[in-house]
Amino acid sequence: MQVPLIRLQCGVNSYDWGKKGQSSAAAKFAAATPSSDFSIQDDRPYAELWMGTHPSNPSRDLTTSRTLLDLVEDNQALLGASVAARYHKALPFLFKVLSINKALSIQAHPNKKLAEQLHAKDSKNYPDDNHKPEMAIAITPFEGLCGFRPLAEIAHFLDNVPALRQLVGEEKAKEFVETVKSTSETETEEEKARNKKVLQKVFGAVMSSSEADMTAATEKLVESAKSSGAEFAAGGVSATSGATLAELVTRLHGQFGPDYGLFVLFFLNFVTLQPGEALFLQADDIHAYVSGDIIECMASSDNVVRAGFTPKFKDVDTLVNMLTYNYAPIEEQKMEPREYPYATLNRAAYSSGSEALLYDPPIDEFSVVRTVLKGDEAKVTFDPLDGPSIIICTGGKGKISVGPTVKEIKEGYVYFVGATAECVLQSEGEKEDEFVTFRAFCEVEDHSNGA
Repeated sequence: MQVPLIRLQCGVNSYDWGKKGQSSAAAKFAAATPSSDFSIQDDRPYAELWMGTHPSNPSRDLTTSRTLLDLVEDNQALLGASVAARYHKALPFLFKVLSINKALSIQAHPNKKLAEQLHAKDSKNYPDDNHKPEMAIAITPFEGLCGFRPLAEIAHFLDNVPALRQLVGEEKAKEFVETVKSTSETETEEEKARNKKVLQKVFGAVMSSSEADMTAATEKLVESAKSSGAEFAAGGVSATSGATLAELVTRLHGQFGPDYGLFVLFFLNFVTLQPGEALFLQADDIHAYVSGDIIECMASSDNVVRAGFTPKFKDVDTLVNMLTYNYAPIEEQKMEPREYPYATLNRAAYSSGSEALLYDPPIDEFSVVRTVLKGDEAKVTFDPLDGPSIIICTGGKGKISVGPTVKEIKEGYVYFVGATAECVLQSEGEKEDEFVTFRAFCEVEDHSNGA
């Protein structure tokens, strides 16, 4: 049987929103693996490093140049019998590094049923029939928009941002504010359903407004942001200050000019993450990434429904109709990792404060373990998994071992680990160094939470 430890060569996509040259983590990680057709160009934006079997940009065995998809199709034992049977002989997840210099589109990813319908109707713009729930873990400080804000915050903005109220329309804005004010403190299920409908109505009003009306409202909005500073939007709300909102409006207008996304800002939670902090986005949840470098893991799909901050295909009607319209404070969107129970740290790792933390979203296709080994002798041993995994090193250096096979691993190196293989990571370097890895994996039996 083939040794279940394969070093991968992974492709990087160049999109306008990516960080340029050496400032892009995606580019630096791609360049760490020798390639005759890739070298970093200082003026080129590098957006995404893809790790997996997705046919749009499949990873390859560095030694043989065969795609990972070919390898697992030929040797289903690499996936494990249960994963191969359930997920049609390919990896069920797509692992990425994103390097974001310019905001990504206002977007959502369709659920499984809608994905199948969109793909059947328009395979050019919706290339997959799969859903795409996804998780983002910060590598560097990150900014993003995620999910609808608490309704009281949106009502505040409708009352205190004239350009937004102008675009929504006086009648719809008034109805929304009055509906929110009449909601009881405990919020019944009936009130929640009513609130979602009125939220869809005001959000849809913004997204369906004419280009001319949006452009006129943008001029007023940007002028107010530049002149009001900290007092913009009546000082903002507790979760987002007026100064922060004013800077965001000004910055994003500089990137895109007049755009519907400038008004979507007032509907969505603005979130900042520090390295190691994470978000999980369900299918049909609205979001947009604004800046930073992140690890992203998702179900293996490339379906995106876009409606702002993008020159790409927009499908506003589909977006407005597909969203869940769930609303909550940003704290409820964040994920709290916990100690991974199937990792054993050696004494040096314990004494140095090393850790292996599990990010386990409420879906079947993937979980991620972030491991930080500190010092020059820290080691972690992972129990065998009944499924495949991909490991990327984002900082430091060390060794990776599967059975008798021992290989070097350092920043940018990516490895595929086959099912049922015990895996060991060991740090090398100076005492103050940190050896940081992320491992995406899938098991049909829920090993991740101890079941």
